[in-house]
Amino acid sequence: MKMIILDRDGVINQDSDQFIKSPEEWIPIPGSLEAIARLNQSGWRVVLASNQSGVGRGLFGMDTLNAINAKMVESLAQVGGRLDAIFFCPHAADSTCDCRKPKPGLFKQIESRFNIDLTGVPMVGDSLRDLQAGRAVGCQTYLVLTGKGERTREDPELPPDTLIFPDLSAIADTLLLD
Repeated sequence: MKMIILDRDGVINQDSDQFIKSPEEWIPIPGSLEAIARLNQSGWRVVLASNQSGVGRGLFGMDTLNAINAKMVESLAQVGGRLDAIFFCPHAADSTCDCRKPKPGLFKQIESRFNIDLTGVPMVGDSLRDLQAGRAVGCQTYLVLTGKGERTREDPELPPDTLIFPDLSAIADTLLLD
């Protein structure tokens, strides 16, 4: 099974330091939805793993998060794409949960749900915590320079062997060459 794991904010859609708090604020990064559709059409399973601490902070509720994700799913469908699953951590940053990236809990849930070893599976993020969570379960980490990616690229804790690309579309282009 070919699988890729994506963070949401800063990878698929534009990010905001004030959080994406409504469907109206969810704006896809140019080319990202089409990149997912191209991966789908080539037999890739595309899974989302996202921290959504705005829920835990009380900035928005589960109904709003579901509406944001519904907009994303509908936007993907319009270009022939889909997500095979959405995993998210709704807890605030000070939570002791095991699902908030950089902890690997979301990735362990993915392993369990799909009965797959994530060693070598591509994981795309724009922040250090995304990459650290993926690396904890053996994923091949990909950093996009969208979202927080430019800042993350300069972080001395960037996992070694992380592959750096301008955006999700460039990653899809590379994976589809293999």
